[in-house]
Parts: sequence; C-alpha cells; structure tokens
Amino acid sequence: MFFGPCRKGTLAEGGLIVVIIAGLQKHSLIDYPGKVACVVFFAGCNFRCPYCHNADLVRGRTDNPMDLDAFRRFLEKRRGFLDGVVISGGEPTLQEGLSAFCREIRGMGFSVKLDTNGSRPDAVAKLIADGVLDFIAMDIKTDPERYVSMGLFPDGDAACIFESIECIKRSGIAGEFRTTCVAPFVTEETFPAMLASIAGADRYVLQPFVNRNVLDPEWIERHARALSREEMTRLAEKASGCVGEVIVLNR
Repeated sequence: MFFGPCRKGTLAEGGLIVVIIAGLQKHSLIDYPGKVACVVFFAGCNFRCPYCHNADLVRGRTDNPMDLDAFRRFLEKRRGFLDGVVISGGEPTLQEGLSAFCREIRGMGFSVKLDTNGSRPDAVAKLIADGVLDFIAMDIKTDPERYVSMGLFPDGDAACIFESIECIKRSGIAGEFRTTCVAPFVTEETFPAMLASIAGADRYVLQPFVNRNVLDPEWIERHARALSREEMTRLAEKASGCVGEVIVLNR
C-alpha cells in the first residue's frame, strides 16, 4: 500500500480536484461486493472510534506525496482488470473535491463505491444527486443516539446519522449498512435501536472486530471486547426480519 497526500490535479476540462489521498490498495476482492477493485484511502476523520484500525488516517497523516496524474496512470494500466474503485478513509466526505474525483473515475469506466460514517448527510446527498456513485456502504457504529455520549462523534449529533441513513435508503443506489461487532458499542442493549435505524434496508453486514493497530489500544484493552461468532450469529438472526439480507463475515 502506498501512503502519502495527493496534490491538486488537473481535470480534462481544466478544472481542479482537491483531495488528500493517504493510501492506495491496488487490488481487493472483498471491499466491493461482486467486483475486483482498488481502494483509495483519504486522510482525516471526524469520528474517534477507539477500535479503528486506520489510526494514521484518522489523524490525517500524510507523508509522501502522490499526485492525481500518478493515480490516473495507475487506473489506465488497470483497465480490463479492475472493475471498480472503493473510496474509503478516514472519512471521504470531508474531501472538498470528492464529487469531481468520483466523476472522473466513472468517466474512465470504473464503478465507484463510497465508504462513509454518515456524518455529513449533505455531502452524501450531493454525491447521490451528482450521479457519481454506484454503491454506498455506511457504518452503523452503535445506537445513533449514543454516538456523542460514547465519544464516537464528539462534535456531531444523531440527526446527521439518521439523515444519512434515510438518504441512502431512498437513493435507489445499491448499498449496505455494516457494523463492527465490538462491545460496549454493540450489545443486547444497543442492537435493537441500531436495527430500528436501518429497518427496510436491502443489506446489513456484521463484521468481526480485529484488535490490531487500533486508534486507542489502551482503551480497547480496558473496556472493549470482540463479540464471538455465536453472538454475531444471534444478532444476525434478530436482524433477519428487519432488513433484506444479513451477512456475517469471518474476517
């Protein structure tokens, strides 16, 4: 994986894209359902999830520059091999030039998948309205009403999360909601409200917590616990009546 910021790059029509790319995973079979994709990681995040395994991205670390022309050349060479590009982070919707960036990728013939925490519903709505997304994945961390009190979204509020959820459900774009199964964020107490928030969604993915390179290892050691496979299966059974498809990942 390459890490480093992406400087301004010139679009074909003479405009500018302003984004900060902090990483590039050149090949993935698991990040975009049904497609072979690369993953672009953007630096910076407005969440502070202690279990996040992209700590450097959350802190906005950008060391070695990679310009947009280099990324364009990478995609040109992958024509016929890659189907899509996953836009991840960090939180991609913090990027000023995200819509233009996605539009250019689609113009090159690649599908675009957005990974988002749902904190910026206006940005999500704009990307949808601009027609630059083919798939949207949004994380459901815990009961949205507890995001602030549990320290996940220090400067936000639950209304933003609910608005993004509804925007995605109404969009008609393929997508999924997903949850990393780690207590105390995902428990028997919080899960009913989590389900209620995404009721009627097409697809819900439960993924295990992996305690590796996390943002706050001391907090995780003292307070967190990965849910067992059995616990995740029970949650999936509860979710089956609320959403169209429930998937429990092994990774």
